[in-house]
Amino acid sequence: MRALTNYSVAERLIRYVQIDTQSDPQSISFPSTQKQKLLGELLVKELQALQVEDAHMDEFGYVYATIPSNTIKPIPAICFCAHMDTAPDCSGTHVKPLLHKSYDGLPIVLPDDPSIVIEPKDFPYLKQHIGKDIITASGKTLLGADDKAGVSIIMNFVEYIVKNSTIPHGTIKILFTPDEEVGRGTDKLDLNKLGAEFAYTLDGGELGTFEDETFSANGFTVNIEGVIAHPGYAKGKMVNALKVAAAILDQLPKAILAPEVTEKKQGFVHPIRVDGLAEKATIEFIIRDFETAKLAEHQACIIQIAHQVINQFPGASVSFTEVEQYRNMKEVIDLYPFISAFAEEAYKKCGLSFIKEPIRGGTDGSRLSFMGLPCPNIFTGMQAIHSKKEWVGVADMERAVDVLIQLVQVWEEKGANLTK
Repeated sequence: MRALTNYSVAERLIRYVQIDTQSDPQSISFPSTQKQKLLGELLVKELQALQVEDAHMDEFGYVYATIPSNTIKPIPAICFCAHMDTAPDCSGTHVKPLLHKSYDGLPIVLPDDPSIVIEPKDFPYLKQHIGKDIITASGKTLLGADDKAGVSIIMNFVEYIVKNSTIPHGTIKILFTPDEEVGRGTDKLDLNKLGAEFAYTLDGGELGTFEDETFSANGFTVNIEGVIAHPGYAKGKMVNALKVAAAILDQLPKAILAPEVTEKKQGFVHPIRVDGLAEKATIEFIIRDFETAKLAEHQACIIQIAHQVINQFPGASVSFTEVEQYRNMKEVIDLYPFISAFAEEAYKKCGLSFIKEPIRGGTDGSRLSFMGLPCPNIFTGMQAIHSKKEWVGVADMERAVDVLIQLVQVWEEKGANLTK
């Protein structure tokens, strides 16, 4: 693979993660941070250097590119997609990627903060990488393999396909998005310009996994109106909205419906931000479940708690705001079983198990699927995402490149005349 590329997939990742692309959930601009465009500009230059002539970035920070079909068969255009931003949960500034050659199986002490240790007992998947190369950050930041591993995989795939023109394939569309981590990754996407009929995100985890099912998700806000008065003369008058918010938070379920006590296909309610003053306060929640209908049930639980608390604070009032974020992509992908079947065949051609599992989260593929572009998720190898302990196995990324190379050939062989 490397003989036909200018960079190994590891070298690409190491370069890309050093560009700070952290998105900002409080920003009202799009993209939420302009620095995301710095990576977009670099990717466009690299695509153009590979003679992908229509590669460009639009005003919103989306990178589009096309590899034309080299077959006479009427194959639908398929897209490979990854996001350029990194999560706001952990710093992405001055990332120092470290390549650990031939990992020895021992705990990895990160040099810039020796209190940050990647322990095999905490990450059993490390055992599968003994003797192989892995990449971490240095202890002060996240790594950014979520999702620059996906970006790197797609870029190495593009270079390989462009330089090995004998591989038969239909039209291939490439898409790199901003702001996925803040839930806005498709807000300004021009699907007509993209011109794909089916897609795959490269935003998954362990080798061999394939994700066609996500949470359904809502944002939900509790708006609290207190009663303000001068604190020196507040007796019998003031109702502090911040204390109301604290009481609501204290009454949330602790043994159920919380991220820290749920797993597999269990949903949750999760407060992510409290803001305000004594007069007014808000509590922002994310609501998640694999069954869309249960979102309303979880919100009803919050509403009931809020009303019970408000009754203890005469004069205060509460209201609620709901925002749909994304829905379980399985509802769409199941309508087109060949999307997953072709991926399974590509995995098997690469000698990989095909491990279907749900995502306890969402990807751009969730929203793309409901926008009319069915889009499951392929592995990248990334682990411990959104944290200083984030790491990725180089061999996993290389195998993902192999899968994409096989996948376009499976589509060319079996995808003629398939449409939505």
